[in-house]
Amino acid sequence: MKVKIFKSILAAVLVCIMLTLGLAGCASPNKDWEDIGPKGKMLIGITDYPPMNYKDADGKWIGFESEFAEAVCAILGVQAEFVEINWDSKEAELKAKNIDCIWNGMTITDERAKAMDISERYMNNRQVLIVKAENKDKYKTADDLAGAVLVAEQGSTMEEFIKSNEFFAKASYTAVDRQITGFMEVKAGTADITVTDYVMAIDMLKAGGDYTDLVLIDENFPAEEFGIAFRKNSPDTVAKVNAAIDELKSNGKLQEIADKYGLGDLLK
Repeated sequence: MKVKIFKSILAAVLVCIMLTLGLAGCASPNKDWEDIGPKGKMLIGITDYPPMNYKDADGKWIGFESEFAEAVCAILGVQAEFVEINWDSKEAELKAKNIDCIWNGMTITDERAKAMDISERYMNNRQVLIVKAENKDKYKTADDLAGAVLVAEQGSTMEEFIKSNEFFAKASYTAVDRQITGFMEVKAGTADITVTDYVMAIDMLKAGGDYTDLVLIDENFPAEEFGIAFRKNSPDTVAKVNAAIDELKSNGKLQEIADKYGLGDLLK
């Protein structure tokens, strides 16, 4: 009799365990949006990177990415709060939850896609060379770059590209802290070439700017695409942001923002 009672109790316990596990399996284990929604703001990691993110005369962050982020956050019902970071430490900042995302003209690579969750692609880009106008016909081959002082932003796709491309093998490469520093170095004559994003180059070299004595050399390097990076295992957040991006595409707002900063032709 006692054996029967024991078996019945054991069976009941097993059923409860199975039901509990089943319910747990049905529930979503991902609570990534809880890092953003309840606090009412999204902490957005950026660097000073015109025309994507930069400050106006009053110290307010403006630019394509800044306005894009604010428009997405408005749809999601949260405030966009910009946090300036060191680009080389971007993934560490994200993992430490000092920021909720990286939204700063970030090129999508296989390595980054494995380490972080990334939004849909929204803009095209490519790498270009910036040199003094007097040197515009000087660097056509790898041999031409022999001994040339080459700079690019540390931790960037430009740096990865330089290190993996034979075209730059004979140049003397030095990393700098920001893309804009590369322009400064070339202008000052302390570097011969900087490798930079096309989207930044067209803004920095515009008429009336500080770098009209520099020129862009387009070597037709491989195309790249921009995306927004979130912590790994953030499906809810990525889905919400993607839906907001699609809404901005549909109502023409994203095109309007891109056109404002001369990037309309690069939207995907």
